[in-house]
Amino acid sequence: MASVNESIVLAVDLGTGGPKVALVSLGGEIVDSVHQRVEPRVSASGAALQDPAEWWQAVSAGTRELVAGHPEQAAAMVAVAVTGQWGSTVPADPSGEATGDCMLWMDCRGGAHAKRVLGGRVAVEGFKPRSIVEWIRRSGGAPSTEGNDPLGHRLWIQHEEPDLYRRTAVFLEPLDYLNARFCGRVAASQTSMLLSWLTDNRRLGQVEYDPLLVKLAATDPGRLPPLVATGSTVGTVTSTVSSELGIPAGVPVLTALPDLLSATLGSGAIGMYETHLSISTSAWVGCHTPTKRTSIAKQMATVPSALGDRYVLANNHETAGVCMEWARNLLVEADDGLTEAVRTSLADLDDVASTVASGSGGVLFAPWLNGERSPVADADLRGGFHNMSLSTTRADLVRSVLEGVAHNNRWLLEESEQVLKQPLSALRVIGGGAQSDLWCQIHADVLGRPLRRVAQPLLANVRGAAFFAGLSLGLMKQSEVAARVEIERTFEPDPGSREVHDAMHREFVRLHRIERGMYRRLAKLR
Repeated sequence: MASVNESIVLAVDLGTGGPKVALVSLGGEIVDSVHQRVEPRVSASGAALQDPAEWWQAVSAGTRELVAGHPEQAAAMVAVAVTGQWGSTVPADPSGEATGDCMLWMDCRGGAHAKRVLGGRVAVEGFKPRSIVEWIRRSGGAPSTEGNDPLGHRLWIQHEEPDLYRRTAVFLEPLDYLNARFCGRVAASQTSMLLSWLTDNRRLGQVEYDPLLVKLAATDPGRLPPLVATGSTVGTVTSTVSSELGIPAGVPVLTALPDLLSATLGSGAIGMYETHLSISTSAWVGCHTPTKRTSIAKQMATVPSALGDRYVLANNHETAGVCMEWARNLLVEADDGLTEAVRTSLADLDDVASTVASGSGGVLFAPWLNGERSPVADADLRGGFHNMSLSTTRADLVRSVLEGVAHNNRWLLEESEQVLKQPLSALRVIGGGAQSDLWCQIHADVLGRPLRRVAQPLLANVRGAAFFAGLSLGLMKQSEVAARVEIERTFEPDPGSREVHDAMHREFVRLHRIERGMYRRLAKLR
C-alpha cells in the first residue's frame, strides 16, 4: 500500500503561455510534467486574448500522456488541483462552457469604462473618495482604473460586445473554468476571485460577495459564480472526464488557487515575511503576512492566503520572462522574410549576454512592454533601450534586457518593503526565468541580496498546488511543507558589481517619472 507521501495529485498550472500538467507526490516529488504552448493573441489596441477550449485540449492531451507513461502513479491519484493565471475573465454559459475568448490580465481595453465607474469629478488616485475608502477597508484593494482586470473586462464585454454579454451567464476566472470542466460544477472561492475585489477580506474564509462592493463595481451579481470555502472540494472528476483522460472517477477537485498562492507554498517560504521572487512571463514578490495592508498608489495589497490563517503580499509586473522572448524574436530571429530563420534558445541568449560585463555597456532597458501594474499602475508605459551609442553591441542589448527586468524586480522589492514596513531578505527564486544561472546571478547582483533557487523552479506552482490539496484533504501538515522543498543552489551577490548596479538603478527608478507624460501623449497615436 502506498504511503501518504506517495499519494499523487494531478496538478495543472495554467500559465499565460499555456498549461503545465504534472503528477506530483505529496512528498514533493514531481513524477513527470507536460507543457503545451498556447499563444496569447495580443494587439496594439490593448487586446490580449486566448481561446479557453485550447487550454482544455492541452490539459486533456497532457493528462493522457502522463497517465499512459505512469499508470501506477495515476492509479494513486487523490486529488485534482488547478493553479495559474488570475485577473483574467472567461465569459461562460450556465454549465461553465466558454461563450467567447478569455480576456487575459494584460487586456486593458476596458480602461475608459473602468475610469468612468471608479472615478468622478473629484478623485483620489482615480477613485471616488468615498468608494476607495470602502474598497480598502473591506477588501484590502481595489480594481484597476487601467481596465486590465476582471472589472474592466466585464465592462468591456457589457458595453462593447453586447451580443456576447447576452450569451454569458457567468464570468469566470480561468482556473474556475478548468475546475468546471473537470467536475461539472461552476463555483469560485474567496481566493480565486481575489482580483475582482468583491469580498470582505477583513475576515478569512468568506463564502459571500460584499453587496456594497458589487454595487460599487457596477457588476450584475447574477453573473458572478457562487462562492465556496477555500480549500473545500468543488466536486469530483466526472465519469465522462475520467473516461476521456484515463484518471479515476470520483477524485476530489479542490478549489483553484491563483499562482501567487500556490507559488508561496511551492517555494517552501511559508513563514511570516519569508519571501519568494517569481520570474515567469510576469514577475512578482510574495510573502506571508499576519495582517491586511494596502497601497492603492503602488497597486499592491495583502490578500487571503492558501493557508487560511494569514495573508500574502500580492503585486505584479506585467512583463518579465516574456521580455526575453521578445528580445529573441526581435534581435535574433527576424521574421521580416529578409533573413533565414535561425532557431535560438533562451539559453543561447544567456551565452551571448555572459560575454558582456555587468552594466551592459551602459545600456539601460525599461521592460514595460505592456505597461506596468506595480509599483505604478500605468498602461501607457512602454519599454525602451536607453543610452545606446555607436559602440553598442547586440550582446549589450541582450544583457540589458536581463538586467532591466532585474532592476524592475528590485524596484518592486524595495517598494514592497516600504508597504509592509518590514525588510525582506533571503529570497527564494522560482519560475521559468530562474532556470537561468546567469539571470539568477544578475538578480542577486542587482538586488544586492542572496537568492536561493528551489529545485525545479519552473514547476514550483504545481508542487504548491499539490501541497494545497494535501493540506486541504488533511493528508499533510503545514509544518511539513518547507522540508519538502529542496534548495538547489544559492547565488551570492558580487561585491564588484555593486557600484555600477546601484548607479544604474537610481536612473532606472526615475524613468517612469521622467517619461510618463511622453508615453501618455504617444498612446493617443496607437
